[in-house]
Amino acid sequence: MTQTTGKVMAAAELAGRARLWRDVGDKIILANGCFDVLHVGHVRYLRAAKALGGRLIVAVNSDASARQLKGLGRPRMPEQERAEILAALEVVDAVTIFNELDVRNLVQLLRPDIHAKGTDYSRESVPERDTVLACGGRVEIVGDPKDHSTTEMLRKGEWPKS
Repeated sequence: MTQTTGKVMAAAELAGRARLWRDVGDKIILANGCFDVLHVGHVRYLRAAKALGGRLIVAVNSDASARQLKGLGRPRMPEQERAEILAALEVVDAVTIFNELDVRNLVQLLRPDIHAKGTDYSRESVPERDTVLACGGRVEIVGDPKDHSTTEMLRKGEWPKS
């Protein structure tokens, strides 16, 4: 269960925060991922999402959902630590941890104006696309080409480097 610590908060509290931001005219941008071992591709993705103009909320896969998506031995870093590292980034306004395999439930709860996904997706292939559109938002593909991958770094033995 996600505890509130600074920018890291439970989804229900985050929904209230998003409403306050929206009330003062801020757009809500939702980005998500496992963020298992933070690398430059993640940073570029989050910077590009923030550049869309608004409050950037980052949803982090829980340990259980990351394991389902990435396989045994993953994640390498516990969910609370991944969330804390992301919250330390200046471009990130809030972080929450979610247990599902996708963020459809969070999209319904937060109703983001923009759902930002990385370049390993197209607008049509984003799993939550229909939910985002039904909630009045839009999908944007942001970040640099998918040249960085935690999975590939770990597979090749490139992480960690000594």
